Amino acid sequence: MRLPALNALRAFEAAARLGGFAAAAEELGVTPGAVTAHIKGLEADLGASLFERQAKGVQLTALGARCLPALSEAFDSLGVVVQTLRAEAAPQVVQIAALPAVAQLWLSPRLPGLRAAFPGLSVSITAMERPPNLKRAPYDMTLFYGSAGGVVVARDEIFPVCAPSLAGHIRAASDLSSVPCLSDAVWSRDWQIWAAKHAPGLVPRGPVHSLFALAVEEAVNGAGVLMAHGALVERHLDSGALVAPLPGRVRLDRDLRLGFARPPRPGSAVARVADWLRSSGEGGL
Repeated sequence: MRLPALNALRAFEAAARLGGFAAAAEELGVTPGAVTAHIKGLEADLGASLFERQAKGVQLTALGARCLPALSEAFDSLGVVVQTLRAEAAPQVVQIAALPAVAQLWLSPRLPGLRAAFPGLSVSITAMERPPNLKRAPYDMTLFYGSAGGVVVARDEIFPVCAPSLAGHIRAASDLSSVPCLSDAVWSRDWQIWAAKHAPGLVPRGPVHSLFALAVEEAVNGAGVLMAHGALVERHLDSGALVAPLPGRVRLDRDLRLGFARPPRPGSAVARVADWLRSSGEGGL
């Protein structure tokens, strides 16, 4: 059977799944013009239209919509096979994609212990804001907060933390109204969630940072009180750089989880790293 060009099929599948040529171009790492050219070539090869071009964008034709599920499944299966080839061709290399704050504050401090536990193992970390599709992306595992799937390495609970120099001014939740309340833009509702249970009526005011790690450093420097995620500040709490001035904590309905395209093969480097990270999360640093 003569197949159309693989890049053309990839361009069509991505554009159809994501709902546009620009989104497909971003995922595939090419220009929108390249996606357009691939799809036009595929349509010419098939002798049929796969998209209807409209003023507000593109829409799948009936033919394109019928073929998309099977094509997506085929590319997912191909991606998993490629991941297996990579893992077995380079068995001592493990690639992890993680939330930036998790990569910097939870994973990075554990890397020396991980290297000591597995001499010769190479661990590569990529920070990104959203979990990648492991059936398509070249990562062995992910480390993100989520409510289902994967392997739990740490619970997610939030509570106020600050530098020891500031803790003496906070004896009750009402004292928070007189100090800067630091927060992270992504987790902007954390103060509201915590206050609803432990400080009704509190209206926290203070700087909002785009990076949680930056907010942590500002808290260490005495700039204010941060609504922290426990797993991400455990190192600072253990060292005394940060303290929890109030006892109230809120357990969120999610956990820090390792994710996989499929369960790692027992005894493989990925399985050993996953087990080590899970154990280190349970026991702390």
